[in-house]
Amino acid sequence: MPQIADIPWRPDDGSKPEPETPGSPIFRPDILEVIEKKISELSDDLRGLSLDIHAHPELGFEETRTHDVLSGFMANQGFEVKTHYLLDTAWLATFKHGQGARTIGVNSEMDALKGIGHACGHNLIAIAGVAVACAMKAVLEQFDISGTIQLLGTPAEEGGGGKCDLMDKGAYKDMAICLMCHPAPGPVGSVSLSSCLAAQQCEVEYFGKTAHAALSPYQGINALDSAVLSYVSISALRQQLKPNVRVHGIFEGRDWAVNIIPDYAKYILWVRSTTRVDQETAFKRVLPCLEASATATGCNHKITLKKQFLDLRQNKVLGDEVARIVKSKYGTIDYEWGIKDASTDFGNVTYEIPSLHPGFAIPTVENGGNHTTAFEKAAATLEAHNACLDVSKALAATGIRALIDDEFFDEVQKTFEEDRILRERG
Repeated sequence: MPQIADIPWRPDDGSKPEPETPGSPIFRPDILEVIEKKISELSDDLRGLSLDIHAHPELGFEETRTHDVLSGFMANQGFEVKTHYLLDTAWLATFKHGQGARTIGVNSEMDALKGIGHACGHNLIAIAGVAVACAMKAVLEQFDISGTIQLLGTPAEEGGGGKCDLMDKGAYKDMAICLMCHPAPGPVGSVSLSSCLAAQQCEVEYFGKTAHAALSPYQGINALDSAVLSYVSISALRQQLKPNVRVHGIFEGRDWAVNIIPDYAKYILWVRSTTRVDQETAFKRVLPCLEASATATGCNHKITLKKQFLDLRQNKVLGDEVARIVKSKYGTIDYEWGIKDASTDFGNVTYEIPSLHPGFAIPTVENGGNHTTAFEKAAATLEAHNACLDVSKALAATGIRALIDDEFFDEVQKTFEEDRILRERG
């Protein structure tokens, strides 16, 4: 296997892995052939599954129908399935062959977005997890390889942090590695190994006092003014924030009327940056804006920190293996696009166990990226389906290598520990 650099590659450190050239040797091409055959055999069924999920979008923690469809599919593929696993709409499909050996984890996301359905392509992420797990199962059976595959159905990625809840409940404790992928706009045939942004979700509630807005406004305390002042203060602060910081938010009210001074307002915001350290530093600067606006208007306030999503720590060894397979068989590798400017709860998983979360390009219109109606349409195209299956083949082959190649797995672990030390140094 290739030598691993002394200092591991990180998507945010400016360096890049050595590029693989088309035709680079593939570990166990006979295994990849079985993976390709199995995924090809399942392609029509996976396409039907994807379109079914796409046509019935469900929001986070409400994926009741999708839970049943996916868990039922995996049961029919010969997996032992635990429904409603640790969370109401999570599920776990397990296949074990032989004795001992490592457990390879895979994730399938399920949730959609309010108002725009599967505009982040989680229907494709769902079937990618299914394809990877089923292909690895075929390899274990055909070559009589000992090992365990765990496919975890993870709800509520879109802000709900379902994987964080599942991790707290021990869902990942047996996994040696974890794999998944995510669609994004980009050059067709390309797979991206970029990182993503760490993010802190926050809600601040302002409590004032109602009054007639024209007759006696001086008797009121305006909670909406507090929220607006916070928003404006943060907008001014942006001039002094680093270019890698993103702050965005919305207001919510309760029984608002134009002729009544609002006595309640909620400001929901996210603070993001390329690393956990930069994100937490930025949030410390945002916090006084939220507090000072309450003082200025005379409101009481309550700040609630919601879930923190961490940046993706793509494991270099796993990433290099996917890159080698993709460039030899399916397309190109990129380290710039993907979901580098978005956030995912899978980042938290990458802090706990060696993991990989490549992006894969699907064709869409100009400015039709994730979380747009154009991307929702793109996620149902045949081209997107085929791109999803190609990256699934590379992930399945990488998972099998981590299972049977001890030297490779040792390098995976070594790289993970090196990255952990770097994180702790800040």
